[in-house]
Amino acid sequence: MAKDFERTQRVNHYLHEELARLLQNTVRDPRIQGVSLTGVEVSRDLSHAKVFFTVMNDVTSEERVEISAVLSRVSGFLRSELAKQSSMRTVPRICFRFDESVGRGRDMERLLREVRVADAKLHGVREVGPDGSAD
Repeated sequence: MAKDFERTQRVNHYLHEELARLLQNTVRDPRIQGVSLTGVEVSRDLSHAKVFFTVMNDVTSEERVEISAVLSRVSGFLRSELAKQSSMRTVPRICFRFDESVGRGRDMERLLREVRVADAKLHGVREVGPDGSAD
């Protein structure tokens, strides 16, 4: 059991690095220039891989759907490139999923900044720094 976990972790790490490299150096579509991979989850039998991504720029939901579609279209190409480069017996099918956690983190940070500013105004602090701390 522990050996399976270790193996899937190694495959997760390998796929994360290689897919990031391939997306940056091989895929020429300008719509995926701001894409960053945040994680990979491989199934226990190594037949499927969920690749989580986020976009560094703020994008609309329509743009996010378009980027997801582009990544889905190039997944076969990426899989074939991985098969050429790796010694894996079978390369997992790749499914891209948008990672919402980064956007939620940005929203939480913005809300905390607003709370600090409101708190500073309430307590009569004159200036609040860019990080929300009172000077």
